[in-house]
Amino acid sequence: MPRVCVLAAAGALFCAAMPMPAAPPADSETWRFDRTDQIGGHPTTLLGHPRVIETPAGKAIQFNGVDDAIYVDVHPLAGAETFTWEVIFRPDLGGAAEQRFFHLQERDPKTGADTPTRMLFEIRVIGDRWALDSFALSGADSLVLLDRAKLHSLGAWHAVAAVYDGHEFRNYVDGVPQGSGALHLAPQGPGHTSIGTRINKVNFFKGAVLEARMTRRALEPAEFLNVGQVGSPRPAGNRPVPPSAPKQPR
Repeated sequence: MPRVCVLAAAGALFCAAMPMPAAPPADSETWRFDRTDQIGGHPTTLLGHPRVIETPAGKAIQFNGVDDAIYVDVHPLAGAETFTWEVIFRPDLGGAAEQRFFHLQERDPKTGADTPTRMLFEIRVIGDRWALDSFALSGADSLVLLDRAKLHSLGAWHAVAAVYDGHEFRNYVDGVPQGSGALHLAPQGPGHTSIGTRINKVNFFKGAVLEARMTRRALEPAEFLNVGQVGSPRPAGNRPVPPSAPKQPR
């Protein structure tokens, strides 16, 4: 463990051990959003003009909520029997009520066409707050996790996670559970990814993405990515929830 020494005003030298940051899981893949020509070492295809911005934690990519998106020709959780999918992001004011900000999509290996099998991170904007919507589908089994009463601040950084342990699918915002349900998910096949929109170029996201991590096991909340480096999110509180919008296809 490294030591940091400080020279005090009286001339005395004080040294203290500084904890090392936790190492990422060995079975994980981390994508930093610090450039647009590649993400996580994978070449990208751009839609619109997503741009790199500076944040207190380093560079992130900002999306305009209209026509900005990034496509990566890989499904980073293909073949995973269990997983934890995490994203540090900032949803901004002024976006649509329904936004898909991260989509993992399976492709048919014979035709290259998208299959129904997919996983999505989405938000539902309610006034000046948002609720997390996580969706997973594999074969005939699927589950939506959305609690419109659990609301969070726009314009602030948050860490979201979707976890599947082989029996239950659950999601979190800043380490706090949002929903869960029993689910059987067969491992998804190879495919591709979109960030900033749904894979078919609808429901664009307005905000920024800093980092994503995909781990091939179910992590505990204490192991999740957090937003400590970019400023703690403001308390969400509970506000009256307006009637739900009409159901839209995912």
